[in-house]
Amino acid sequence: MKKAYRVFRLIGLAIILLGSVQLFAQQCMLKGRLVTNDGNAAADVNVIIKEIKRGAISADDGSFKFANVPAGHYTLIISSIGLQTIQKTVYCGPNQVYELNFTLHENQDELREVIITGSKGLNEKIVTAGKIPINPMDLPQSIIVIGRSILERQQTLRLSDVLMNVNGVYVYGTTGGGQEEIGGRGYAFNSSNTFKNGVRFNNGVMPEISGMEKVEVMKGSSAILFGNVAAGGILNLITKKPKFERGGEISFRASSYDLYKPAIDLYGPITKIIAFRVNGTFEKANSFRDNVSSKRYYVNPSFHLKPGKKTDVLIEADYLQDDRTSDFGIAAIDYTIANIPRSRFLGAHWSYYDTKQATVTATTSHELNSKWKLNNILSFQQSNIDLFGTTRPNASGQMVKPNGDWVRGLQRTGTNEKYYLAQIDLTGQFNTGKVHHNLLVGADADKYITKANAFNYLNPAIGNKNIYDTINVLDPSKFIQRVDIPEMTAATLTHTPVKRLGLYMQDLVQIFQKLKVLGALRFSYQESGAGYIYNYQNKTTTAVDKLTDGAFSPKVGIVYQPSKSVSLFSSYSNSFTLNSGSDVHLNPLPPSYINQYEVGIKIGLFRKLLSANATAYQIINSNLAQISLTDASGNANNNANIKELAGQVTSKGVEIDVMSKSINGFSFIGGYSFNETKYTKSNTYVVGSKLRYNPQHTANASVFYNVSGRSVLKGMTAGVLGYYVGERVAGRSTRIQVPNDTYKLMPLPDYFQFDASLGYSMRNLSLRMKLSNIFNQLSYYVHDDNSVNPIAPRQLSISAAMKL
Repeated sequence: MKKAYRVFRLIGLAIILLGSVQLFAQQCMLKGRLVTNDGNAAADVNVIIKEIKRGAISADDGSFKFANVPAGHYTLIISSIGLQTIQKTVYCGPNQVYELNFTLHENQDELREVIITGSKGLNEKIVTAGKIPINPMDLPQSIIVIGRSILERQQTLRLSDVLMNVNGVYVYGTTGGGQEEIGGRGYAFNSSNTFKNGVRFNNGVMPEISGMEKVEVMKGSSAILFGNVAAGGILNLITKKPKFERGGEISFRASSYDLYKPAIDLYGPITKIIAFRVNGTFEKANSFRDNVSSKRYYVNPSFHLKPGKKTDVLIEADYLQDDRTSDFGIAAIDYTIANIPRSRFLGAHWSYYDTKQATVTATTSHELNSKWKLNNILSFQQSNIDLFGTTRPNASGQMVKPNGDWVRGLQRTGTNEKYYLAQIDLTGQFNTGKVHHNLLVGADADKYITKANAFNYLNPAIGNKNIYDTINVLDPSKFIQRVDIPEMTAATLTHTPVKRLGLYMQDLVQIFQKLKVLGALRFSYQESGAGYIYNYQNKTTTAVDKLTDGAFSPKVGIVYQPSKSVSLFSSYSNSFTLNSGSDVHLNPLPPSYINQYEVGIKIGLFRKLLSANATAYQIINSNLAQISLTDASGNANNNANIKELAGQVTSKGVEIDVMSKSINGFSFIGGYSFNETKYTKSNTYVVGSKLRYNPQHTANASVFYNVSGRSVLKGMTAGVLGYYVGERVAGRSTRIQVPNDTYKLMPLPDYFQFDASLGYSMRNLSLRMKLSNIFNQLSYYVHDDNSVNPIAPRQLSISAAMKL
């Protein structure tokens, strides 16, 4: 812990020094909020300080802010196509926060001209997951933000629908039918890589999209900000926020296969300093899969408190209950997908996969002055997952035979997870001479407490074996299926606590106007194990040894901007993954380190009406833990917990993103990614063989048109979305140390999916229609060879909504 102490001391000295520097600042802050004459927030409006030529675009709630403005008299110009321009002269004194609000009115003359909306482009959307507001053009990293307007016009229902707009990030599995397993750049986005409002959440359940304001994707390493996360990137889901204006919406959605989904969204002020918002929905559906159904309940209350001009408190809670049929899809026979209808269900009809998830988060922001801000997050989450049904095809040694016969066993698991987080960040800006700094200093601590119950099924009729019955996947009429629900005996309870502590510092330094450098360092400490395994049969408790690990994660990036519309960047970052098991001498394994290199360009074309980014990267996961071939005596090792750092995985790729603002009603999103992830060193698997689940090519393109002006079709929106996923492999990687190994990789077909959407809005009413998978493409989400879930066929959905 000596290293941790030194890091604490350095951070403390930096805070004291920076606090002293800012006391001498003679600068101020200008902030305010814009609304239209009907009381709604005016988002994406240009606000310019004329004298110093600084500009900003109002946020989704109509707010805007200029920090670090030299004290003096200024002229503010507020303008947007279709709205009357406003000019206001203000005086902002030293260390003053000057707040002003404006009401904007339509300009009927300009509405007759060519309309270019003020929506933010690809490189103008600041991600909250970055913990500090940084202009995307200054960030040496690829980011994508999918906003509410896109979610609405595309009528997204699941997170997989949202990710069809993000190249290189994809769903590769839906194990059990109750989750969406996501990957990017060759790495899985597990629960450590998925966030809601900046807080990790258990992604063993599909998140509710109706309550989302936007979805942020930060590609590449984010270990400096969040610690032990996979190198491919992170997702951050931002829920809808309270508003100090009254409004809301009620809606109803109906879709193929008897999906019905009413929803409500209400917001407004409670007092002058407290606003609220409540989202809620209920969803009931059958499926294109026989005998598969689901029910979902979701509620998301939130409160915004403003106890002072400089302090904001946001309290958010949500509860999701998802009850559905456990469904491991169709079967694979000898690592080949069985030729059976995609509707055929192979589990017991009573199988279920039930999940409950509740979260409470309090976020406090306090402006120390015009340059420094303190942010704090406290959060608690509880997740419960109960799975009971027949085993997966090809699991537990019961392989599907070539003739289609399959001996089914039973499986049941019960998992309870509690997660606690405390985080504090200090952000600020200061100058050392002519060098400008944008600094983040922070610390976080979190704790997982996981309790997992395992069960046994012992069939007394056949020697207490885990055998439920036998079916034939090719001909269901060959055998009579059992319909009773047997009792399963609790076997073990595994208690697994994990504690983590992180200290980090990041500084974006503007050396010259065109040259910026980002430097960052994080120290992470983790304590795992220290739990126990309780055996219900023997009534014995076995303690698990405590393991501790500490690691530093550095990041450095260079950004060169030859013009305001072009940004060239390169970066290096290092992250780590913790290893379980021990070496041949029974000592704990050290972490495995991941080095990531990235170069790219961000361009704003045609006065930033079109944004285009291109990125190339290489990720080397070195010293990968694999089962040791020998033990301490040099004999063959048969203990899977004895490992050696003998593997290496290399991921290489290129990504291209294109996004336009709305021009005469037209808007476009497109992208392409290439990725190759292989074993480049291994004592276990074939060197050069591909890692599973990762498509080599993905691409997306969408075009939407919104009719405005004085046309008789004003309020109509129409568009198409195309999405391509290339060939990839599932199955099991062949083991080189096993003679005549039966493990094989299983090729999966590529596919194109096209969706079409049509909508019409008039006053406070809207009607939308969507046809997904127009050409009825068939492919599969596959985990190993035991959960082969087909993608959904062609479906039609219709929704109606009324604004309140």
